[in-house]
Amino acid sequence: MKKLIVLIVLLPSLYFNSLVAQTINNSKKTELFNKKNLNGWYTYIKGRGKDNDPCEVFKVQDGLLYVSGEEFGCVTTHKEFEDYRLVVEFKWGNKTYAPREGKAMDSGVLLHSVGNDGNFGGAWMNSIECQIIEGGTGDFVVVGDGSPDFAISCPVEDKKQGGSYVFDPQGQLATIHKGRINWYGRDPEWKDEKGFKGSRDIEKKTGKWNRLECIAQKDEIKIFLNGKLVNHAFDVKPHKGKIQVQSEGAEIIFRKIEITEK
Repeated sequence: MKKLIVLIVLLPSLYFNSLVAQTINNSKKTELFNKKNLNGWYTYIKGRGKDNDPCEVFKVQDGLLYVSGEEFGCVTTHKEFEDYRLVVEFKWGNKTYAPREGKAMDSGVLLHSVGNDGNFGGAWMNSIECQIIEGGTGDFVVVGDGSPDFAISCPVEDKKQGGSYVFDPQGQLATIHKGRINWYGRDPEWKDEKGFKGSRDIEKKTGKWNRLECIAQKDEIKIFLNGKLVNHAFDVKPHKGKIQVQSEGAEIIFRKIEITEK
């Protein structure tokens, strides 16, 4: 009888572990940033175009990707991606540049990027942005053309914050084709100034590493910052595309950009 009990306990555990192993084996994990160079990416700098970066806005050194912020632009994957988990680990540097000199340190990861390089502001492809900015990391920004081709829907609070919706898991769905939906804890007294910290911020202080995770599945995107769900979008359009990492007036450093395709 004791042996039978042991089998009954163990079999479900073995079956579960088998499923987990199968899921892992069926997933494809790729280091998009190989810590050596920008293989798999190309640069695009506003006013300079593709693969023309004389100021080394994007530079790989000692296993890290340094983004100076001196000029607006991005690094963009050659490949398009659909249904994935993207992990980005970053920390802020110290410098800011005009036109954002002295303002909140700003960057972003642009998901589902489609169309022409530089189509938005001369610097970026149209996309859905996971914002990285002091006090606002985890905001969604629709980097679109205002058409229904670019959209997100999020449950939001009744009251807007500075003209933007605020994510609330228990709220009513709101759809936008441009602009932003703030992460749930964005300080209502947020100021566009370097070093800003809100009372509910999850992002670590300047110089410390942060972990940003974007899970894109079908027409949804979930954003986690340092392990905490901070924003969740539904009915996302488009739902696949390239990935861009921005240079937007502030020095930022990346040590990991990793994708797991499902």
